[in-house]
Amino acid sequence: MNLDNCPRCGKLFAKNFRDVCPVCMRDIDKEYEKCATYLRENKGAMITELSDQTGVSIRQITKFIREGRISMMDAPNLSYPCESCGVLIRENHLCDACRKRLTKDTRRMLDDEKSRKETEAANAAEIYKGLDRYKKLE
Repeated sequence: MNLDNCPRCGKLFAKNFRDVCPVCMRDIDKEYEKCATYLRENKGAMITELSDQTGVSIRQITKFIREGRISMMDAPNLSYPCESCGVLIRENHLCDACRKRLTKDTRRMLDDEKSRKETEAANAAEIYKGLDRYKKLE
């Protein structure tokens, strides 16, 4: 049996298919029902309004969206925060600006690594040339 502490309440529970204890799972299901009911009645709600009116955290609402429990198709004004900068988005985990910045930083890091390896290879070649000259003198 795999035991773990619930990340929500800290209680020890037998971890099977869920990452939270059964009590917290029921609470999460109740939060989902509140959100779903509110969105059925208020299709144009934004995430802040949904959170304020239901008492469910924006983080938990975002989890519902990512799990596919809350459909973005049925809620045209619903968006969630970018994981990097917090700007509101409707798809993926990062906004376009953060995704471009991350791609650019990754490309720069790979280029730096490549040039560092080329420099090390050139330095190693110079060392071996010196060894060849030394061997000829013997």
